[in-house]
Amino acid sequence: MDARGLADQLRPLLGGDAIITDHQRLRTYECDGLTHHKVTPALVVLVETTAHVAAVVRACAAAGVPFVARGSGTGLSGGALPHADGVLIVMSRMREILEIDRANQRAVVEPGVVNLQLTRAAQPQGYYYAPDPSSQQICSIGGNVAENSGGAHCLKYGFTTNHVTGLELVTPGGEVVQIGGKAVDAPGYDLLGAIVGSEGTLGVATKVTVRLTRTPEAVRTLLAAFPHTDQAGAAVSAIIGAGVIPAAIEMMDALAIEAAEAAVHCGYPGGAGAVLIVELDGPAAEVAHQFDEVEAFCRDNGAFEIRIAADDAERALFWKGRKSAFAAVGRISPDYIVQDGVIPRTALPEVLRRIAAISDEAGVRVANVFHAGDGNLHPLVLFDAAVPGQSHRAEQVSGAIVDLCIEYGGSITGEHGVGSDKAKYMPRMFSDDDLDTMQLVRCAFDPSSISNPGKIFPTPRLCGEVPGRHKGAHPLADAGLAEVF
Repeated sequence: MDARGLADQLRPLLGGDAIITDHQRLRTYECDGLTHHKVTPALVVLVETTAHVAAVVRACAAAGVPFVARGSGTGLSGGALPHADGVLIVMSRMREILEIDRANQRAVVEPGVVNLQLTRAAQPQGYYYAPDPSSQQICSIGGNVAENSGGAHCLKYGFTTNHVTGLELVTPGGEVVQIGGKAVDAPGYDLLGAIVGSEGTLGVATKVTVRLTRTPEAVRTLLAAFPHTDQAGAAVSAIIGAGVIPAAIEMMDALAIEAAEAAVHCGYPGGAGAVLIVELDGPAAEVAHQFDEVEAFCRDNGAFEIRIAADDAERALFWKGRKSAFAAVGRISPDYIVQDGVIPRTALPEVLRRIAAISDEAGVRVANVFHAGDGNLHPLVLFDAAVPGQSHRAEQVSGAIVDLCIEYGGSITGEHGVGSDKAKYMPRMFSDDDLDTMQLVRCAFDPSSISNPGKIFPTPRLCGEVPGRHKGAHPLADAGLAEVF
């Protein structure tokens, strides 16, 4: 039975309005936030409960049909790109906050809950959810779990994996299992650590238990303008080198500032080659002392203007430019590719100079927006797909930036994931043995290779095709890990 053949089987279980087979409606789901890659799914199902998800996955497993789970579709690596012969399981109707447990500083949510929605629900009780991707107004917690999303405040508070303590998971065979819970650490294998960031290749999360963070006593934010990214990068190194760990340090270059101004009129200082947004939070006395240090480091490293947010409204305006940066480049370019490499923060000035040289040589503009505190770059490679050859040159520039990150001892991704877009770069960072070991773990969860296939790994491989193994054998059977649940 193919994916379209599952529609009649699933319709009585989910209801007619939950099954989409019309080609024009299917095209609504042909890509995630990375619109450069598009695939129309064979079938879309809109699930509302864990039982729905389990039923769909069991049907797929029985028929040997691949499936892909999708949240809000804001991913930037093609992680939720559909399979042309598969079922797309859309989780956006599962958007209930099931519990806010103030006493244990935990919340239990369905995967379709929007990131910012959780913070707003927890705020009246004096808490918030710390991971804050730039798309937090629309991205879903389930997608954050799949990609191990970070955000501006991950410098101090960590990524999604640091805030998830439990999951309800539908395995690729359709079994519903509980992993972890409200406790800090569960005994046994670190299955939670394996699943968060696995990009939907190990199953589908249907409930997520997360850690809530106490609202800080004080928050102070400044915007510093520099003539060039070199001085801004030096200020970042000085701040971190002095032992100050801000909640966030974000940088934008001149082209990114131009785009933000065109889109949201954020009023950043004119003539800036780079701006830093630095935010400190915590006990009021500590924040006041460290804020003076940060301001001095910015001035010492060439800041020609420093603005200090007087209130929450001004602070929100500082962040509005940064948070809108990805969408804002649409004002200055019809198409763009977002990269997501990581480098040591001390290498920021040199790497940015080399990105500029790559950009000039290729004749392709690059706008730089990034989490400067932890060296997570988000270069936006700008092009016009209507101009012959520009798409190809943009892809070349994007790949050269990835190579640059690896050359400086960094990573091909910090928070966007590998997905479809960067699978081809995996062998540049990992050895064959590394990739084979990752494949063994994947096959322990999904021996039929039907859960979000074609993602992460550079070459599609079925379980049992790992070098040194007999075809068809369970890859982890001899390690005693075949029955991980």
